[in-house]
Amino acid sequence: MGHELSKDGPARSPSLGNVDREALRQARIDLAASLRMAARLGLEEGICNHFSAMVPGRDDLFLVNPYGLMFREITASSILVCDFDGNVVDGEGQPEATALFIHARLHRQRPSARAAFHTHMPYATALCMTEGEPLLWAGQTALKFYGRLAVDDHYNGLALDNAEGDRIAGAMGNADVVFLRNHGVMVTAPSIAMAWDDLYYLERAAEAQVKAMSTGRPLRVISAELARRTQAQMRTADAESGRLHLEAVKRLLMRECPDFAG
Repeated sequence: MGHELSKDGPARSPSLGNVDREALRQARIDLAASLRMAARLGLEEGICNHFSAMVPGRDDLFLVNPYGLMFREITASSILVCDFDGNVVDGEGQPEATALFIHARLHRQRPSARAAFHTHMPYATALCMTEGEPLLWAGQTALKFYGRLAVDDHYNGLALDNAEGDRIAGAMGNADVVFLRNHGVMVTAPSIAMAWDDLYYLERAAEAQVKAMSTGRPLRVISAELARRTQAQMRTADAESGRLHLEAVKRLLMRECPDFAG
């Protein structure tokens, strides 16, 4: 289902210029850790999904996993640095075509979205395939996302041009998370750690909802006032919680598959 960029397309750019190489290395490690743990939790789909993050200190370059590798194969050094036109500035290979057209346009239009994770993870995607609001405010984990969601109701096929990337970015508006009808989800955040944390808990919230719905019993929905208050409580701790969550992921991976950081 993945699509490779045309061989006659973007050319390799010459250098990274004055990018902080240590900060770049750490960002690659963080992104690789997120991809590896997503694979362990069953959140990948073949070679088709993609995580991106802006290069530290730059607003014109982003990191993304290369086309052809499964999440479980990714290492820090395999992650590409690209510009918004799809030129590979550093790394071997090319981005998957939809990764370029979705992520480049999103990062260009939403500078605050320093990280953007797109998956077809099963439970959240299942909620993209049903009528009505995708996520209901019936469980505490779901409340993390209260007031932070958008829904793109207009599935339009594969994102194989800038226009479709712009349309998806526009549908997201100022939300942090967008449910793409008949497709999957996109999670954005100011950091890789916060994007990972949101992606993880979004799927957990969706899983709990799908299982609750499968009982056939009505959901016990939380009031809007209490949902807002609880989300505000969670939001104050999000940055530190996300950082600690990703650090825990990296400790686990360093014990069990340290090659991810290479």
